[in-house]
Amino acid sequence: MAEQPTRGRRASLGAAALVGAGVMAAVDEVVFHQVLAWHHFYDRSTTTVGLLSDGLLHAAELLAVVAGFFLLLDLRRRGALDARAGWAGALLGAGAFQLFDGVVVHKVLGLHQVRYDVDLLPYDVAWNAAAALLLVAGAVLARRPRPLPARA
Repeated sequence: MAEQPTRGRRASLGAAALVGAGVMAAVDEVVFHQVLAWHHFYDRSTTTVGLLSDGLLHAAELLAVVAGFFLLLDLRRRGALDARAGWAGALLGAGAFQLFDGVVVHKVLGLHQVRYDVDLLPYDVAWNAAAALLLVAGAVLARRPRPLPARA
């Protein structure tokens, strides 16, 4: 029977997932929205609206990162931070954001595509495969057995 995760482990996983999602949103926004200028968060209107939507995304990602770090710092202060769960949470949060963006934002809602005027299939596959790799890495790290405590 699997051991129930401790409260600190769950809290570490959740707080770090918030940071991971925020960091992945920031990478998306900086690289694809600003540097490459492939799209804006909302491309179904004017460029001004697209830039506004990018600014709102940037504000949300910054709030997620800051809030997640404050939660992690509080866990550390209380001696309840589980570093392994934190790394797993960061990977899971990043992968979840990437998958949500690739499936829901790009395909279901159609707010924007990765790129325009190209064959989207390779971009969609790469985008969602990157999400899957992050999710698998986070899940493996989260499931890895904890070492037994050393006996004195």
